[in-house]
Amino acid sequence: MTDDQAVRPPALRPGDAVALVSPSGPTRPERVARGIELLTGWGLRPVPATNAYARHGYLAGTDELRAADLNAALADPEIRGVICTRGGYGAQRVVDAIDMAAVRRDPKVVAGFSDITALQFALWRGARLATVHGPGAAWLDDRTPAASAESLRAALMSPAAVTIPRLPTGETASVVVPGTATGPLIGGNLCLIVSSIGTPDMPDLTGAILLIEEVEEPPYKVDRMLVHLRRSGALRGVAGVAVGQFTRCADDWPVDVADVLTEGLGGLGVPVLGGLPIGHGVGQLTVPLGVPATLDATAGTLTVTPAVR
Repeated sequence: MTDDQAVRPPALRPGDAVALVSPSGPTRPERVARGIELLTGWGLRPVPATNAYARHGYLAGTDELRAADLNAALADPEIRGVICTRGGYGAQRVVDAIDMAAVRRDPKVVAGFSDITALQFALWRGARLATVHGPGAAWLDDRTPAASAESLRAALMSPAAVTIPRLPTGETASVVVPGTATGPLIGGNLCLIVSSIGTPDMPDLTGAILLIEEVEEPPYKVDRMLVHLRRSGALRGVAGVAVGQFTRCADDWPVDVADVLTEGLGGLGVPVLGGLPIGHGVGQLTVPLGVPATLDATAGTLTVTPAVR
C-alpha cells in the first residue's frame, strides 16, 4: 500500500448540498432533525434521501431501497457530500451494488462510522476514495458535544491536517507500545474489519496504521476478533495500531478490555496508541481514512492528513 493511492474529494463549501442516507439500520427522525440543524448552521444544505427514514425490520428499508439511495446520491452532480445517518447493521448487504463508476467519475466526501466501516472499505477498494470516520447525522448532543461537532465540520470543510491527542483516562488509555509509525490510516469498527476478512473489500494493511474501535462487545469477543485478525495474516506488515474507544466492552470476568488489547496487540512489534477519543464514546472526534497519518505513541498523538482537498 502506498500513500499516494488515495483520491481526495473536494472539501464541502457553504451552499453545498449533502445527502443524508441510511445504508444500515433504521434511524430516528428527531435525532436527524438535530443533525440537519447543525449542518444547516455550517452553511450546508442537507437533503434526506428518499428512504432515509424507511424501516424493514432491523434495516433502514430493503437492500434495494438502501442501495438506490446511495447510488442516487453518488451520481447526482448537485450532491457534494454523503453523510450517513447512523450505523447499526446492513451496509455489507448493499456494498456490492454500489456504482463505483459514479464514485470514480465524481468523488464526494462520505462520512460515517460503526457499520459504515463496510461502506468505507468498499469505497476504498472500488475507487480508492478517502473518507471520513465521524458521527452520523442522527445527532445526540449528550454523546457528541460541541467539540465533536467542530471536529466533524473541520474534517468535511477544511483541507487541514487533524491531530487527535491521547486521553490519559478511559477504556483503552493504558494500551501503549511506544514508537512512531507512518502510513495510511485504515480501519474503523473492529467487528466490521473482521467481518471483511475473506471478502474483496478487506484492505491490505501492509504499511498501514490500523484504526480500531468497538462498542458493547465483551472482552472475550474482542480477544476472539484480535486472534482472528492475527491468524488470518491481516496484521502481517501493519505499521502501527491506533486504538480508539471501546465503549461498554465489559462483562463479569476479571479481565478488562485494555488487558485484552494489550495482550493482543503488544506482541506485533509496532507502535500502539490507546486512549484516542475515536468511536462510540462520549466526545467522539473525527478522523480522515485512507490518507497518510503519523502515529506517535511516545508523544500520544495521531496526526492525519485531510481526506478532502
